[in-house]
Amino acid sequence: GNRAIVRRGWGDDGLSAQTARGKATPATAETQGAVPLARPAIHDAVVRIFEPMPRGRLLDIPAGEGALAVRLLQAGFDVHCCDLYPEIFKLEGVPMRPGDLGGTLPYGEAEFDYVACLEGLEHIEDPHQAVREFRRVLKPGGHLVLSVPNILNIEERVKWLLHGYTSHFKPISREHLAMRHAERPGMEEVVLHVNPIGYAELRYILEKYGFELAEVCRDARKPRLWLYWPLIALIRLIARSTSERKRRERWTDELQADAVLIGGNTLIVRAVRR
Repeated sequence: GNRAIVRRGWGDDGLSAQTARGKATPATAETQGAVPLARPAIHDAVVRIFEPMPRGRLLDIPAGEGALAVRLLQAGFDVHCCDLYPEIFKLEGVPMRPGDLGGTLPYGEAEFDYVACLEGLEHIEDPHQAVREFRRVLKPGGHLVLSVPNILNIEERVKWLLHGYTSHFKPISREHLAMRHAERPGMEEVVLHVNPIGYAELRYILEKYGFELAEVCRDARKPRLWLYWPLIALIRLIARSTSERKRRERWTDELQADAVLIGGNTLIVRAVRR
């Protein structure tokens, strides 16, 4: 397939919550208290991805409290929301349905122009099922924007080498489960990461179910990257020493690209339904 556009990443400034595209929204995060369950920089990057696109019908899943939904509503999109726990959704007048990313979504075929799935796949057992459903509910040519924790940036690679686990996927011990239960009683799925997904696996799943990867970016730059520059240079030197065939076959250049290797905490991709 075509090589994805790998971006260096966005800054932390996103579309202002006051920016409107001629469509009134019935809710605001300020008045209804919706706060991001993901890092705010992820929302900033995703809103900037959607900003130049034609306005259309968009599914936000998992919608959480509705912090991303209100920004996309104010940008002019027709936003519909879905979440395993709709009781935590704070926006009024916005369509919301209960739905499980690991099951069948409560929508018909080709209902949406866009799907946004931020920080969802790492919480479920079967990301394949979720991507199959995204394809089903999207129109041909529709866009899927999703994010997962970036387990392949240089800092996380070093942490894996030293500790055997990464920042976002620590061992799920009884103590860890108890802490998560105390944080979200009865809703552990909201905060429990059970499925680490790297760039290569994510791209494979998307292409398997009829998506073409179009864009890859990061949420925000990580501090203190200069500490890792000698190791980054070594990794890229080794990559350049491999044959062109192997580099193409193993997505070597993409795995060493800025958005992945020196990316932020989060990997954000845009894929187009074939």
